[in-house]
Amino acid sequence: MFQTRMDLHMPVDMGNRTLDELSPDERRRYEHQEIHKKHEGHEKMHFEMLIIFIVTVFIVQIILLEWRKRHSKSYAMATIVGMWLVPLILSLKNYWWRFVFIWLLFTCISGLITRKALQKPLERTTPRLVYKWFLFLYKLSYVLGVIGYFVLMATLFGVNLIFDASPNLWLEYGSLFIFYGLYYGVLGRDISAICADKMASHIGYYTNEGIPTRHLDPNVCAVCGNVLLVPVKEEGIIENTYKLSCQHVFHEFCIRGWCIVGKKQTCPYCKEKVDLKRMFCNPWQRPHVLYAQLLDWVRWLLAWQPLILFIVKGINWSLGLK
Repeated sequence: MFQTRMDLHMPVDMGNRTLDELSPDERRRYEHQEIHKKHEGHEKMHFEMLIIFIVTVFIVQIILLEWRKRHSKSYAMATIVGMWLVPLILSLKNYWWRFVFIWLLFTCISGLITRKALQKPLERTTPRLVYKWFLFLYKLSYVLGVIGYFVLMATLFGVNLIFDASPNLWLEYGSLFIFYGLYYGVLGRDISAICADKMASHIGYYTNEGIPTRHLDPNVCAVCGNVLLVPVKEEGIIENTYKLSCQHVFHEFCIRGWCIVGKKQTCPYCKEKVDLKRMFCNPWQRPHVLYAQLLDWVRWLLAWQPLILFIVKGINWSLGLK
């Protein structure tokens, strides 16, 4: 990384060559030099632009926090729409067709599954289908993020030299893995949270506010509405049964999907807080909980950061700052 930064400051001798005749490294260095020449002597203007950026971020953050506190549903919906459309618009503008293809594939599959989750009456197999798909997305995003992180770390330690690979190439692909993992992890997690609410409400054992519309039988799972076939302390062939501290029991797959994928930390029936540390006592499963918290933070970066930059550019343009 240090060597790459040093190379950017090395002058490029154009000679009689045109820009198209330069190598990729020379073109990158040439563009870097031109940017420095263009902004040379504008230190005061840059300082003013930095102050505008910091103040704008602070004000917008306060507005977003108040919006989220007062109107959480509209805030959540606006966030999902922003996360869903902004990267697509940027990709179409910059001709990033790989992202556009993967985005279309994700949108089609998730759209069909979401449509089944919103149907009423709800099919009995739909909750497990929804949780399977979004849990698969969640785990896939986790794997992509870990791979991207290790690729970046390997590049910093020079492992790419063993394979005679360019550090820029490894850094690019490492960043790409991390971006895809975080983006689809956040988007899938938000959509699955909406599906979890709608499905549980349709089944009748859960409501966002007030008491459930149906009485929960001891041998029924409140997440999917299906019968529990295995007692709590017995080992099941396909799936175990899990009991929360409030004594309500669920399919283990359903309650894990409810908490991790559906972003819920309360019992689906009585709304008592779920102890996630007790539920995920295996040390290998705890990173999934931490990763879920990371995705919640990344949501602001993906959905609202482009809006902040757009506002900053508008302020700079109105004040004649370039």
